[in-house]
Amino acid sequence: MLSIIQLLDAINDYLWTYVVVVMLVGCAVYFTVRSKGVQFRLLGDMVKIITGRPIYISKVEDSSATASADDADRTKKIGSFRAFSVSLSSRVGTGNLAGVASAIFVGGPGAVFWMWVMALLGAATAFVESTLAQLYKRRGKESFYGGPAYYMQYGLHRRWMGILFAVLITITFGMANQVVQSNTLCDALSDASGISRAWIGAGLTAATLAIIFGGVTRISNFSGIVVPFMAAGYILLSTVVLAINITEIPSMIALIVKSAFGIEQAAGGMIGVAMMQGVKRGLFSNEAGEGSAPNAAAIAHTSHPVKQGLLQALGVFSDTIVICSCTAFIILLSGLYDSGRDGIILTKYALEAHVGKAGGLFITAAIFLFAYSTIIANYFYGETNIRFITDGKTSINIFRLITGITVMAGGLVTLQTAWSMVDICMGIMTLVNLIAIIQLSPKVFQLLDNYIEQRRQHRDPQFRRSMMTDTEKDIECWE
Repeated sequence: MLSIIQLLDAINDYLWTYVVVVMLVGCAVYFTVRSKGVQFRLLGDMVKIITGRPIYISKVEDSSATASADDADRTKKIGSFRAFSVSLSSRVGTGNLAGVASAIFVGGPGAVFWMWVMALLGAATAFVESTLAQLYKRRGKESFYGGPAYYMQYGLHRRWMGILFAVLITITFGMANQVVQSNTLCDALSDASGISRAWIGAGLTAATLAIIFGGVTRISNFSGIVVPFMAAGYILLSTVVLAINITEIPSMIALIVKSAFGIEQAAGGMIGVAMMQGVKRGLFSNEAGEGSAPNAAAIAHTSHPVKQGLLQALGVFSDTIVICSCTAFIILLSGLYDSGRDGIILTKYALEAHVGKAGGLFITAAIFLFAYSTIIANYFYGETNIRFITDGKTSINIFRLITGITVMAGGLVTLQTAWSMVDICMGIMTLVNLIAIIQLSPKVFQLLDNYIEQRRQHRDPQFRRSMMTDTEKDIECWE
């Protein structure tokens, strides 16, 4: 087993050091520059969209409604907020609790700085991929559906590439990522209750199957309730911790920045490690450029593809700048970041150092909600891509059973093995997606120009396929 872990680590080191990180950072910088910092200049629009307010209230009713609006009569409408919640329930998971702790454990406090950088720039990448998912979404019986596999087939006209991505994301999210989520959840509950990990895994498996056999509508309803509740509770507790330690905040920020650039003596020679851990765990948490969130973005009923792209950019900010930072601050302010503890156990003991045993109980509850909602969203990503490969209901039911098996397996394997599996799958999947969105990005910038132009005319942006300079027959939902 040790030799397998060493092999996985060697593959991970090469893949991430020389290929994935370069591509991620390069694309994030390019998309930020090319879009003129869309993730910053349209922040106000993001807030309006998520609260359901129009960008502008049009003075004259547009009689030619978008096809997306017409489709509301033929599909069960899933609004932008519910689609945002599905994607956020995948983003907000163990990466926010265990992943941040592991990044600090391996890369030191400086890893937090690089997570922030990756989020600020990566939000532009999330905008591009999710806008494309909306542009090339398809109609389903229950809702719209789509994602990278679909824009690879209908945008690039490369079905083989779409199938490759569909297989990779199914393995990554439907299997490997499920192991990490289940592993962390079982660890936390077992440590708190003393119940066997196997029994906890069995209970979690049953609860997961009960939700996923209900279809996309039940999944979106579940996410729309659980995600805002769990995120608000965690942010509130973190705010209390910051208030208790308010005098220590300046020195904590200084420690993060100094460690990021090796200024601290203890961080000498750790710059590369801190950067690598920050980027890897930041991606695992916020998923920008990975190709997962676009699967959720595609299901939204919205009047313009750019609107959902903006919401997914906001999701990156919410995940990393807000929630991941909460975990980092709790750990660093506790002084336990170099105690030798790793993962969720480090986060748990750090919170207990601030608020006592109640902190441990809260973390146990939070990890249950975070990990369980992520397991549900991960399943949805896998199902969406299995449907791309085959429409057979039997295949979906088989995948549902496989999901149950992988969730159960998560309670039995080690955390190190689980992380290694996820890193490799996630790296390859990310590369395939980045190659696709680079080629399709001119269409996104054309859509962005159209959106901005309508804003300048004080209109709530609406989109139809005829607005594209090169109308494509493969754009289905925007006639």
